[in-house]
Amino acid sequence: METERIRTDQAVAGMKVAADVYNMSNQLIITRGTVLDERMITRLRFYNIFGFQVFKEVEEEIKEVSYIEMLRSTEEFKKFNRTYVNTVSNIEDNFNKAVKGDSQFNVDALLAQTDRILREGRNGSHILEMLHGIRDYDDLTFVHSLNVALICSIFATWLKFSHEDTRILTLGGLLHDIGKMLVPREIITKNGKLTSEEYEVVKTHSFLGYQAMKDQPIDIHIKYVALMHHERCDGSGYPNGFVSEQIDEFAKIVSIADVYDAMTSNRLYRKAICPFDVVENFERDGFLKFDPKYLMVFMERIVESYLHNIVRLNDGRQGEVVMINKHALSRPVIRVGSDFVDLSKDHRLFIDTIL
Repeated sequence: METERIRTDQAVAGMKVAADVYNMSNQLIITRGTVLDERMITRLRFYNIFGFQVFKEVEEEIKEVSYIEMLRSTEEFKKFNRTYVNTVSNIEDNFNKAVKGDSQFNVDALLAQTDRILREGRNGSHILEMLHGIRDYDDLTFVHSLNVALICSIFATWLKFSHEDTRILTLGGLLHDIGKMLVPREIITKNGKLTSEEYEVVKTHSFLGYQAMKDQPIDIHIKYVALMHHERCDGSGYPNGFVSEQIDEFAKIVSIADVYDAMTSNRLYRKAICPFDVVENFERDGFLKFDPKYLMVFMERIVESYLHNIVRLNDGRQGEVVMINKHALSRPVIRVGSDFVDLSKDHRLFIDTIL
């Protein structure tokens, strides 16, 4: 252990003496290894000891490493991330060529891109876990499109869709925001709240996306997803204010995945929202706006994917999600040390962050 020489006026209780201390008469005052207290410091001053050796304190910074930080350090995640970044680049290139009219949308090539990533995961929950590890990245249209496609593919398995319907839903998720490429970039990437005029321009992306694909050899449901993914079952959506029975079924499903990913991802103007907060919003307002038969399945399975994750509560305590409350999905039971905190019974508490 390293030592240093200090002046007696720098001595504080708790320091450990690194060498025997003698006075001017060569009398032993304090022995090596002694932990100083106030009485001993007074003794040093009494004998006019100017300075002496103490052991240096090793300041161990105890840094709490979250599960996500540990996940990001694994080779498995690094490989997933490399594939993910490469796939985003390929999708951007494919979208640009198609929108400019240089080529048609190659649906097989696009599906091959999402399949590359899906093969990196062991199952749907594992893919969602990996995506959670990427959430800190700034969101772009292509990143969001890929995320929604992956979530839709997993959603399709929860809904027990056929292979062909899973394929259609995944492509719908991937192409749902293609119209944003036809909206001025300075509006899409604006660092701040949009004006009402700018928001009206952004809203045109759903119609522009449909227009970009309407003459392409693509399944009609995928075209309708681009057009209707902002429609809501209560008629409050756009561009047409359709109500439930007027909205394409695939568009209803993509709209849920779209909102979930948008809210749990970073935006230029805000940080990502905790997934449990998003589920709470769905519980509070979602059953009017989204089709309950799809929304309920999504919420249940999303929350289950966070079972056994470590979370931080709003009072600063940390614990493990150990049980899901079926009638309050956003408020599970958290094990904090030896205690169990049922968030459905204490509404002063909520999950602040998934660690």
